Amino acid sequence: MSAPRNVVVIGAGPAGYVCAIRLAQLGQKVTVVEKAQVGGTCLNIGCIPSKALIAAGSLLERISHADAMGITAEGVKLDVAKLVEWKSGIVGKLTGGVAGLLKNHKCAYLEGTAKITGQNSVEVTGKDGKQTLKADDIVIATGSIPIEIPGFAFDEKQVWSSTGALAPDRIPKHIVVIGGGYIGLELGLMYQKLGSQVTVLEATGGALPGQDRDCVKVIERSMKKRKVKLMTETFAQGFEAKGDQLFVRVKTKQGEDTIECDQILSTVGRRPYSAGLGLESVGLKTDERGFLPVDKQMRTKVPNIYAIGDIAGQPMLAHKGSKEGLVAAAVIAGQPEEYDVRCVPAVIFTAPEMAAVGLTEDECAEKGIAVHVGKFPFAASGRAMSLMETEGFVKVVADAKTDEVLGVQMVGPEVTELIAEAALAIEMGATAEDIARTIHAHPTLPEAMMEAAEGVHTMAVHIYQKK
Repeated sequence: MSAPRNVVVIGAGPAGYVCAIRLAQLGQKVTVVEKAQVGGTCLNIGCIPSKALIAAGSLLERISHADAMGITAEGVKLDVAKLVEWKSGIVGKLTGGVAGLLKNHKCAYLEGTAKITGQNSVEVTGKDGKQTLKADDIVIATGSIPIEIPGFAFDEKQVWSSTGALAPDRIPKHIVVIGGGYIGLELGLMYQKLGSQVTVLEATGGALPGQDRDCVKVIERSMKKRKVKLMTETFAQGFEAKGDQLFVRVKTKQGEDTIECDQILSTVGRRPYSAGLGLESVGLKTDERGFLPVDKQMRTKVPNIYAIGDIAGQPMLAHKGSKEGLVAAAVIAGQPEEYDVRCVPAVIFTAPEMAAVGLTEDECAEKGIAVHVGKFPFAASGRAMSLMETEGFVKVVADAKTDEVLGVQMVGPEVTELIAEAALAIEMGATAEDIARTIHAHPTLPEAMMEAAEGVHTMAVHIYQKK
């Protein structure tokens, strides 16, 4: 058995801490360096706190509609400080759990800023000064940061990034969200549920650019019903403050206009973080989009330096970063491993939720693949009716020749949970018939997946399909 390798992991987010734990499980000696908080963006100021606040908004909304079930709730009110405290408690438990796992696996943990100073050395600057770590291997897992646009520098007071939006001291009366991608819509709809008037500014022709348009149309209709104003082909130019009011200048197809609000949230995307990392010291540099090119074993062009997570390329998703961390750890430990996945699921916590995995109909058409499509609406689902959430559908895209499932898109209740079955189906090479022949429990939401698979062959039972 070979001697343990000494590995320095830079970053303790979902890519870095997962990689570190797996390295330790595989018998390696691990040091994790993190400049901020264990858990990274996802656990502290991203996925976890946002989903906690979204859940609170959804509960408040459900209570307001409970009279349809004969339930009348009086005196319901929102305590913003207590809501933020509850959210912070969840974050604290999770980050504490990760710190405990690193400790239990005997991973050394250093708080400080890491800089690569050579192929086998990392300089760490912390509160007690500088120290140099020697490493057989280095794993870069530095994540990403929000993109600022001209005229809207983040001060987390008048102009929030997603970070500021997740620690409010009040619920804005009118919030202008710059960017109609998944972060903007998740947070915008969250604030609508909590009582804000919301206006979303999107530069392209529709919400959620790049996503399945059938699904997006459902979300856009829901936004309209909720009186969330979506302004497409609209560009934010700047703003002025007069007292507590903000006046956002926008350029639209019709000309220039001004929108009055009391809060701005800018969510135009994120960029990989590599500032001050010392990549040049080992001859590495990022591409034009800020990513570090890697091979299927997550190696950069320097063989003992790996990159995982957001800095390693699209999609910039926590679960993709975790998978890359597992791959890099196995490779470092000498196992014959590589990043070989057929699909990466995407989940969007809008209202209703949206989830997708694999190819869309349009992508199949671009590749010249003939497909059959099955679609089943939640309006025909007994379980969806009992939840009073019947918007949306499940769509299965299957190869017309082989019946293999190529993609699944969903919009509706709890589809962020349902998408796991679709991801497994694609990864295992399942056919639409395989899914259709699998007994799904009744009454449940996953039945919609089974019926959509039946629909590929125009054999869905609970909707009428013309042959």
